[in-house]
Amino acid sequence: MISSFAAQFKRSSTRLTADLVHRAKIRTALGSYEKARAGTTAYYQDWQAARAGASARKWEAINHLDVYLTEFADKLTARGTKVFWAGNGQEARDYVIALAKEKKARSIIKSKAMTSEEIHLNAALKQAGYEVVESDLGEYIVQLREEAPYHLVFPAMHLTRHEISDLFQDKLNSPPTDNPEELTMIARRELRMKYLQADIGISGANFGIAETGMISITENEGNARLTTALPKVHVAVMGIEKVIPKLADLALFLPMLATAGTGQQITCYNSLIGGPRQSNEADGPEEFHVILLDNQRTQLLADAEQRDALHCIRCGACLNVCPIYRNIGGHSYATTYQGPIGSVITPHLRGLMDWKHLSYASSLCGACTETCPVKINLHHHLLHNRRNAVALQPDPAERFAFRAFAFLTRFPGLLNRLARLSRPLIPLANAARSILPPPVKGWVASRDLPPIPEKSFRDYWRKR
Repeated sequence: MISSFAAQFKRSSTRLTADLVHRAKIRTALGSYEKARAGTTAYYQDWQAARAGASARKWEAINHLDVYLTEFADKLTARGTKVFWAGNGQEARDYVIALAKEKKARSIIKSKAMTSEEIHLNAALKQAGYEVVESDLGEYIVQLREEAPYHLVFPAMHLTRHEISDLFQDKLNSPPTDNPEELTMIARRELRMKYLQADIGISGANFGIAETGMISITENEGNARLTTALPKVHVAVMGIEKVIPKLADLALFLPMLATAGTGQQITCYNSLIGGPRQSNEADGPEEFHVILLDNQRTQLLADAEQRDALHCIRCGACLNVCPIYRNIGGHSYATTYQGPIGSVITPHLRGLMDWKHLSYASSLCGACTETCPVKINLHHHLLHNRRNAVALQPDPAERFAFRAFAFLTRFPGLLNRLARLSRPLIPLANAARSILPPPVKGWVASRDLPPIPEKSFRDYWRKR
């Protein structure tokens, strides 16, 4: 039985693959990214060695996650940070809402945090009666449109300047303009007061450094610095897989994240936060809370075969090269993490049988694995998910077909006779697609059966 998520995915992807205007926008945006990234990787003495080094550091962190997480949490706590271990999204949401009530917060400002999208934190806070404003420009735009982010790194990549201008006219009563700088200034004027009024600032974390007990946030706009520094309370929501062993590891990961994510040598703002404002400091929040989010990550950790999916640094590079993503877009996935990495981890985070369709939405070309800066074996993990889904809920028709094929391959003479008998039926099957039984009907819906030669190789060889 097809899940509702799979049916929705099929409807959305069918519609968007036929939308040539939409596809042209995405390809134009990703074409600029490819050019920038190619230029930046050339600055590395050995890009492949850098990838191998990053993969090794993440392997060390993930395979000793208990040690590094404990070290990270202990050092944060020693400087006055309140660390909360959230087993799932509900626990994380409840913690933030309880904190907002305790602080009598009225408004909340939020910088880009995919973990908060994962647990639907905005919706929960809004339902509890709090105003939540996204401060990242792309996130702010899609929030005004009441949409989910389109891409891990470029949330509003699917929109043109004209569409953003129309949105700002409608929502912010601003004058029409197609000038990117003017559009940015319109958003900046709206957001500036939000920073000053906010009682709580919420952020994510790109990395958590165990050695120093700090979170690392990397960005291009500076909004995260305002979000984490101006409100009296700062809450960081961080997936437990984001921890890395040493501060020195950032010397590799920060430029690599920028190169793979946006094609830059390094992002404009790179911040390290290790606690609330200390007695000898003039700036910063009075309270710092770090929520360490599990939300099924430990189940993925327990799977030795696919554990390296937790190495992901959320650069979005695999989305940018994926031929499926380029055609169906980010919203078709209907989940927080799109593209190849989303197709690998979403079944683990949200349920294999409801989300197995994402692992089938792949050409298995291997471009994602080839581009991943931490060398995650993405296209093989898509095959692993497919295998696991079939093992949990085998299709009787497919099982019969493969067993029959396995039987026939043991008897070449019988297989050859059946091939001769079926030769005249192939054109009829192509002509009668609508009445074919499943799963054959689904298979031939977008495929033509190959033309059959008049004479088989065996017949030809026998005659020779």
